[in-house]
Amino acid sequence: MAAEGNASQLVGIVTLLGAAVVAVPLFKRIGLGSVLGYLAAGLAIGPYGLGLVTDAQTIIHVAELGVVMFLFVIGLEMNPLHLWNLRGQIFGLGSMQVGLCALLLTGVGMAFGFPWQVSFVSGAGFVLTSTAIVMQVLAERGDILAPRGQRIVSILLFEDLLIVPLLAVVAFLAPADAALAPSSSLWQRIGIAALSLGALVAAGLWLLNPMFRVLARAKAREVMTAAALLVVLGAALLMELGGLSMAMGAFVAGVLLSESTFRHQLEADIEPFRGLLLGLFFLGVGMALNLDVVARNWQLVTAGVVALMVAKALCIYVVARLTRSDHAEAVDRAILMAQGGEFAFVLFTEALKLQVMSPEVNASMTAIVVLSMAITPLVVVLHKRFRRADAVRLDGVEAPRDLQGNVLIIGFGRVGQIATQGPLAKGAQLSIIDNDPDVIRAAEPYGFKVYYGDGARADVLHAAGAHRARAIVVCVNDKDAATRIVENARRECPQVKLIVRAFDREHALELVRSDADHVVRETFESALQMGRQAVLALGATEDEADALTEQVRSRDAERFALETAGAAFAGRALVLGNIEYIEPPRHDKKPAAANPAAQGASEA
Repeated sequence: MAAEGNASQLVGIVTLLGAAVVAVPLFKRIGLGSVLGYLAAGLAIGPYGLGLVTDAQTIIHVAELGVVMFLFVIGLEMNPLHLWNLRGQIFGLGSMQVGLCALLLTGVGMAFGFPWQVSFVSGAGFVLTSTAIVMQVLAERGDILAPRGQRIVSILLFEDLLIVPLLAVVAFLAPADAALAPSSSLWQRIGIAALSLGALVAAGLWLLNPMFRVLARAKAREVMTAAALLVVLGAALLMELGGLSMAMGAFVAGVLLSESTFRHQLEADIEPFRGLLLGLFFLGVGMALNLDVVARNWQLVTAGVVALMVAKALCIYVVARLTRSDHAEAVDRAILMAQGGEFAFVLFTEALKLQVMSPEVNASMTAIVVLSMAITPLVVVLHKRFRRADAVRLDGVEAPRDLQGNVLIIGFGRVGQIATQGPLAKGAQLSIIDNDPDVIRAAEPYGFKVYYGDGARADVLHAAGAHRARAIVVCVNDKDAATRIVENARRECPQVKLIVRAFDREHALELVRSDADHVVRETFESALQMGRQAVLALGATEDEADALTEQVRSRDAERFALETAGAAFAGRALVLGNIEYIEPPRHDKKPAAANPAAQGASEA
């Protein structure tokens, strides 16, 4: 019997993992993102899909630890001073958005004919944005530490702080004969919450670092991982006992350890658990979508999803604009935060226990929240695909006008800045263009006059003086743009020498076919130098290392010539010593393998 029970549990685990492994890569491949993949997989295998896994609520409850760990990692990125600097955003921006949205959504509920008490609880629950979805999207975009991301994180933190007050309000709204009314007073619950928070801060300040120092001396990696999990789960448990959000406890613990010498080790230990549990959370949300309730009340559920999401998005947009965010950021925030969140389930469950909500309303509101969470990743993808490109700020940036330099540099990033040094030492007159205003402004204090322009456009090349230049050095970090620049420059300025940065072998071949004069693969010379140093480390003399390096370079040019079909084209490639090639399919590779260093070049 025990073996059968274990096998049944194992089947459930395998089903969950298999659904994630199949759905997430598929959805990412078609551009819909990992969150939507998890939600779709959960819906497919859940009790209202194929019925392979039935206990969605238990999975969600366990997988909420993924959200907890996510907030711990975010906390590690914020030291206490940085968090203190965000206090205006947390309490100012957060309270403004939550307050106005709660009022507006309460009005929406009353417009649907519900009593004001039910409307307020429903609206307040929907105000609490899904931390899991928003954080996952911000992490995938790399926006968490950007200013726009920090404003969203501040609002989410304020919403987490509202759990205790909102639960207290639900208790206040309960009928007088509610059997499950809480026995403790509001002030008692606030005192317990404050005591829990104080205990966590004290432990973070005086206990955690000494504990990790002792464990580090033991040099037991698995114990360090166990300690990291202990800190996260212990902080979450302490906040849970105090009536606060588990995620808030993990975040505070992360902030307290943000300046610890062990923070990077902690982040590395937590990361695998965080990603897996967060994915499991999204699977659980997809499984929890009750299609029977949606089918029975489809008009109410559909209208509720649309009305609540639109109203919340409009309110968020207005608040963002009132707090001086630009239009693009306001729209992005409104779309990203327009859904309900996982804490709404907690609020609705408490309202059901205290008879503030009927079971039918609770089921409908839960379905509305789950649907809003499922729709959000799709709306984010559609917004990203169809939005207009953000306007480029060109303050203090000039466009090129009939420049006179005899060397034109296109792209002034890492490669372009170094490539200018040789011509400058020779006394050349440079003209430099770049299409990134931030790069242009950053170069000005160092005495470089860089003009704004897209080198892939023929008119910009003409304005930049390409027809007068003796050489054009293309240093852009974009394969397609580099190829277009070469094609346009060769058509407009046939006499100019084109020296182009190539991304890889295939790109180098493409550039030569576009009639570039000299192509330098961006990693080739640095890789040759690394190989030369390795040869020296093996005991070779300087002359032997130079000879082997030159042999690798020569064989590279020969293979590139073999790749090109046609004597004239091959003859051109032979002089391109810095080109990587695409090796032609040949059965006889003995010449290439005659020298180990040469063989390494064929694999580079």
